Amino acid sequence: MQILLHQKRWTSRAVVSLQHRVGSARVGWKCHSWVTGDGQNLVTEDVTVVEGDVATISCRVKNSDDSVIQLLNPNRQTIYFRDFRPLKDSRFQLVNFSNSELRVSLTNVSISDEGRYFCQLYTDPPQEIYTTITVLVPPRNLVIDIQKEIAVEGEEIELNCTAMASRPATTIRWFKGNKELTGKSEVEQWSDMYTVTSQLLLKVGREDDGVPVICLVDHPAVKDLQTQRYLEVMYKPQVRVSQNYPVQGLTREGEPLELTCAAFGKPQPTDMRWLRVDDEMPQHVVVSGSNLLISNLNKTDNGTYRCEASNAVGKSHADYMLFVYDPPTTIPPPTTTTTTTTTIPTTITDSRAGEEGAIRSVDHAVVGGVVAVVVFAMLCLLIILGRYFARHKGTYFTHEAKGADDAADADTAIINAEGGQNNSEEKKEYFI
Repeated sequence: MQILLHQKRWTSRAVVSLQHRVGSARVGWKCHSWVTGDGQNLVTEDVTVVEGDVATISCRVKNSDDSVIQLLNPNRQTIYFRDFRPLKDSRFQLVNFSNSELRVSLTNVSISDEGRYFCQLYTDPPQEIYTTITVLVPPRNLVIDIQKEIAVEGEEIELNCTAMASRPATTIRWFKGNKELTGKSEVEQWSDMYTVTSQLLLKVGREDDGVPVICLVDHPAVKDLQTQRYLEVMYKPQVRVSQNYPVQGLTREGEPLELTCAAFGKPQPTDMRWLRVDDEMPQHVVVSGSNLLISNLNKTDNGTYRCEASNAVGKSHADYMLFVYDPPTTIPPPTTTTTTTTTIPTTITDSRAGEEGAIRSVDHAVVGGVVAVVVFAMLCLLIILGRYFARHKGTYFTHEAKGADDAADADTAIINAEGGQNNSEEKKEYFI
């Protein structure tokens, strides 16, 4: 009664909301402060703690005058009076005691510990303030249930993720690989606990086979809690036809042709066969498993050849269009043969694809021959002109001094030479 009478003399009250994280537990504080007429005030904070962790309750006094501090539980039982613990619950332990603070820890917190705890200060007038402990409970279990363990391509399947017995209610998020998906959640409350179930409807394709579907929980009491299931999807075969020979170029009459059929599916195709579309298969065609061989092509082989493959899901096919060209009329230049197998990426293949390259090779050969003939004609013309100019190079005259060789001295030789020049005969020399 004395406390209730003196509560009317309290002059102010302040409430400040704070939040912070301590260790792995998320703790929330709401700070309460009461100020009396003589300037003393009592301060405490609300505490939010994860079940099983430690909660710390603090009663602090500002402008202390050595008044007695005590802490009471929600049932108004004294936990600590100064530094003495009358309550027999050993989970409460004294952390700090002074004239300005009484701090107590509560270990292994449970739901039953939730409620208001009171700090009392024996002053004139007395002061009382409360702090609230809120207990968070993480989900007890996280489970994904899938409607069908094995789905077929194109089907829509249902997945359910359940997070049981949490407080407060949890939020569930879905992911397929790294892509977030949207589910529909339902919440059920049992006493103070919540169970959340989220439903996801997913249409699956062959690309989803082996992809994880993840159920992730958002909850203040836990971090990175998730579970996952891997999808198993069956799909019909995917068929491809590749040309092994000829590796490149045209399919010509008289040459061989070899085709290979490859099929992939889940389950793996067990039945594979070759047929000719809109006509019977030629008698000389040899089919061996996934291979088709024509050793000597002729124009009657023209048409579309189909490879079909099937499994438990369904049947698929790929086509190869054959067009046989005339044999080459000229011997092609030697080429280097490779052993690389060219895979035709499309399901319908036309053997006329190499015609343009062959025509370009023939054009280059014709141009080279013309250039060689022109060069040879020019060389022959140069040789003929050289011989002609060599035979008609020209003539010249020589004059020899007669009698100069018989002269006794030089003067006589000059006189004889000058005189003999008039009578000298003209000589002609020809160079052939």
